[in-house]
Amino acid sequence: MTQHVLFIVTNAAVIGPHSRKTGFFFAEVAHPFEVLDRAGVAVEFASPAGGWTPYDAYDEKDPAQKDFLASKAFRRLNHSRKLSEVDAADYDAILVPGGLGPMVDIQRNAAVQSAIVRAWSTGKLVAAVCHGPCALLGVDLGDGVPFVRGKKLTSFSKKEEYDYARDDVPYELEDALRAEGAEYSSTANWQPHVVVDGRLITGQNPASAGALGKELLAALKDKSTVAKI
Repeated sequence: MTQHVLFIVTNAAVIGPHSRKTGFFFAEVAHPFEVLDRAGVAVEFASPAGGWTPYDAYDEKDPAQKDFLASKAFRRLNHSRKLSEVDAADYDAILVPGGLGPMVDIQRNAAVQSAIVRAWSTGKLVAAVCHGPCALLGVDLGDGVPFVRGKKLTSFSKKEEYDYARDDVPYELEDALRAEGAEYSSTANWQPHVVVDGRLITGQNPASAGALGKELLAALKDKSTVAKI
């Protein structure tokens, strides 16, 4: 039986006081998509507003990115479904890619939070990479406890942000996750780092996107195996 993953992607094209151009970080969609697509997992796309999803940092020298740009999936992405009209429980997993865009319209977004609650409460996998874990902030499963409290995770680090977009982001994501009780960890700047804590899978930065895709695929296979027993 085909498994399905929903990517929740930003609609934000600019961020911050200097109107910095942004969107989703291209590798953070292309690399997990490549892993999942090759394994026969169906990927669909939603965004807070639906429709067009701007991107940042496209690298034509990266075969995975070049292939994704030319794919039918990329065309579907630019006609993304409106998230409030999607039921996250219809998917085996949700994945929130990063880029600076999510710090505009994904973080503390009611529809995004509802999707995470819906996915988690129905036993699905939740994944996010780089700035994507901002989607987890403010999520409450109904018990008044922050979703991330006590959970092991990662995201774009303060050290990385210092040289990248410190003047553009509204807050430090690492600090915000720690403030809600997350057990945060990171590695050296721009090096791969993925944390798996049960059904929650997070990656630190763009270099972690492919590895996150592989961990998500492994978790999907595990769920599929259990379902068949």
